[in-house]
Amino acid sequence: MLGWRFRNYLPGEGDETDFEKLLKLFQELLTHTSGNVAEALQWLTQLDRQYELTKDDYSLGDFIQEMIDKNFIKPGDGPGAPPFIPTAKMEGEIRQKALKDIFGEIKKSKRGNHSSRFSGRGDERTSERRPFEFGDALDKLAVSESLRNAQINHGIGDFQLTQGDLEVYETHYQAQMSTVLMIDISHSMILYGEDRITPAKKVAMALSEYITTRFPKDTLDIIVFGNDAWEIEVKDLPYLQVGPYHTNTVAGLELAMDILRRRRNPNKQIFMITDGKPTCIKRGNKYIKNSAGLDRTIVNRTLNLAGRLRKLSIPVTTFMIAKDPWLVRFVEKFTETNGGKAYFSGLQGLGDFIFKDYKDNKKKG
Repeated sequence: MLGWRFRNYLPGEGDETDFEKLLKLFQELLTHTSGNVAEALQWLTQLDRQYELTKDDYSLGDFIQEMIDKNFIKPGDGPGAPPFIPTAKMEGEIRQKALKDIFGEIKKSKRGNHSSRFSGRGDERTSERRPFEFGDALDKLAVSESLRNAQINHGIGDFQLTQGDLEVYETHYQAQMSTVLMIDISHSMILYGEDRITPAKKVAMALSEYITTRFPKDTLDIIVFGNDAWEIEVKDLPYLQVGPYHTNTVAGLELAMDILRRRRNPNKQIFMITDGKPTCIKRGNKYIKNSAGLDRTIVNRTLNLAGRLRKLSIPVTTFMIAKDPWLVRFVEKFTETNGGKAYFSGLQGLGDFIFKDYKDNKKKG
């Protein structure tokens, strides 16, 4: 837990119960421990000793029992299983917490909450009006303006409302988006005393919760990549860990491309969170690895794939958690080849960048 502060979770004024305050802190610890309840409880115990989180009338034992009673944790099953594991309810709460932490309080919106540049018979009303056309939905009718037109055109004495009097509000089409989020789980994501994987998976949890609740017609697929690449489900995100892997960016991009081929949404994009250069590709059953520097064979395969994605109109937005000049040059070349975008972000700004870019791309859909 080196480098992380939990000042926001320390005792203070507020309307929350003791259980609610401890639960928020425990959920944060659970994310850092990749879903290890026992380890999270050990950290909570140490924090309690240091900051006196609990009171005489409400102990950590009471808190654990209340989590069990409220179905946040449950006993592990089978021999060798951990004493407690998170429930699906806990996983959902962690995603909601990540959404609030990173993107703020975003309430579930009604239909018609994002638009493309195309106007016509769409879903989101604008302030502009146009004459009624056959097939226009009546709920888009500009009633006051239509009645005024009828009065001007026909007068009060022979009042009638004809099709020529009707006006409707101009609307925007809703743009559906299919997104693949790629997360680098190579060993460098925890090197140099900095935990980079936890912010990455928190952003993924927040993004998935945001899309599910606000844009239910959109799709989000999540990929992790190290020596190889594979899909994971949203429920797996709290348990995501870095492995002893190199960075096979090609494998991740190829899998993302295969996934997006199957999606019927016309607008497709890839978000890639990484902190390092591509250091690995697979040729047949063998891996070509080079951790020392940018290997020309690996780089060319990566850039060729960036060009193929451009031909498929699939932009890649790279969120680079590193600012080494030679890495920046590679990402700039990759971005130029693909026609996408790149952000060189610190850990704290990662969520803001991804959230803004997602919304901006939807407006262009």
